[in-house]
Amino acid sequence: MSDYLFDHEKLHVYQKALLFIVWLNETITGIEKRHAVVDQLDRASTSIVLNIAEGNGKFTARDRCKYFDIARGSALECAGGLDTIAAKKCYQKKSFYPGK
Repeated sequence: MSDYLFDHEKLHVYQKALLFIVWLNETITGIEKRHAVVDQLDRASTSIVLNIAEGNGKFTARDRCKYFDIARGSALECAGGLDTIAAKKCYQKKSFYPGK
């Protein structure tokens, strides 16, 4: 018997997206809420996971692709959000750059 309840949980990209949420949450926790990018990063990172899960449940390739494209867009939005945080210097270097 599998440890997974749903097919999307088997996807490597889905597991990585969940790990990204954990890392991001730790990173943005100390940043003041007045920065709109903090809320946007939270929503965009959540969107990645939700769209991968929903897309993987679709029956046609076209439908799956649509949701996976949205998830990719949210990932790129997160990249821009992280660049914004770095540009505004509103992060702790220790947490923002893991391993450094």
